[in-house]
Amino acid sequence: MGAFDGLPIREELKSFEPYGAPQLDVPVLLNVNENPYPPSEHAVADIAADVAVAARGMNRYPDRDFLGLRADLAAYLARESGAHLEPEQLWAANGSNEVMLHILQAFGGPGRTALSFAPTYSMYPEYARDTNTAWVAGRRAEDFTLDRSKAIAAISRHRPSVVLLASPNNPTGTALPIDVTEAIVAQAAALGSVVVVDEAYAEFRRGGTPSAVSLLPAYPNLAVARTMSKAFAMAGGRVGYLAASEQFVDALRIVRLPYHLSAVTQAVARAALRHSDELLGRVEQLRVERDETVDWLRSVGLRAVDSDANFVLFGTFADRHAVWQALLDDGVLIRETGPAGWLRVSIGTGEEMAAFRASLERILKSDVGRQT
Repeated sequence: MGAFDGLPIREELKSFEPYGAPQLDVPVLLNVNENPYPPSEHAVADIAADVAVAARGMNRYPDRDFLGLRADLAAYLARESGAHLEPEQLWAANGSNEVMLHILQAFGGPGRTALSFAPTYSMYPEYARDTNTAWVAGRRAEDFTLDRSKAIAAISRHRPSVVLLASPNNPTGTALPIDVTEAIVAQAAALGSVVVVDEAYAEFRRGGTPSAVSLLPAYPNLAVARTMSKAFAMAGGRVGYLAASEQFVDALRIVRLPYHLSAVTQAVARAALRHSDELLGRVEQLRVERDETVDWLRSVGLRAVDSDANFVLFGTFADRHAVWQALLDDGVLIRETGPAGWLRVSIGTGEEMAAFRASLERILKSDVGRQT
């Protein structure tokens, strides 16, 4: 019998398996781009105190529009990216994944198309699938950059309702130049499309690289998605957010489920934002470790992509799964993702990266480490 025999599951879902990176109990976890440094005990205590306050009112529904949290997020973006936004221009949900789903629910749907450029985040086509939105993927260049003229041509040809751009891109770590982003947003605006720039890893970008939030005043069709899961060391908090025009946010308010953001989640997020300097305090250290990892990978004869995120894509291997498994056998879990032959490693602590290098160096001397 099949997995769904006897159940009226949608026909297009029958061949799929649930999304998920492996969650394995191994000493070195470098596969899902987490910040490896947990909050301090002081921050934990402050967060817990706010959760306790929220818990005392758990018999009541949470603040449905959470303007307090939205004001805090606006204040953070003003400090981080120089964007001066009203609270009504911010939106939040249970991870940026739910924010993205809200976008496809509001602007996608039957007879509409979502467009992105591969290789990119593997969840994008799943958001489209789940909302009955057609999915089209253009291609990035061999170096994983995005050619402006080809991107504009793809938008003109397919006339998508939604364009999804990840910057820095996952799994390549490649950031989009702001002029390329603006050209795409302008073309999409002329065709009545919305553009979402997914900046999940924005805090790790190199100095002097502007955020797409700087374009928001000129383009009401633009939204910029962020998360607290990565640089903020709050992956377990499940808080993602978006900055856009007020009318864009109002469209998401129509499709969200009632009271979708719990009182506990709101309390955790607001307390974390009060501790943003501490929680983001290791970002520069992770940037340095990232760049050193790129240099080391190249020094041992591998290809490694310059990254503006907290991970590095490297390769290429004749049998990347065998390399992934050999690392896992040594207690090092990375991610088998991206184009054929490539692997992705998250940036961990100094000790974790030393374990990764030692394991990979041994593997490269074996038959398993054959390159293409």
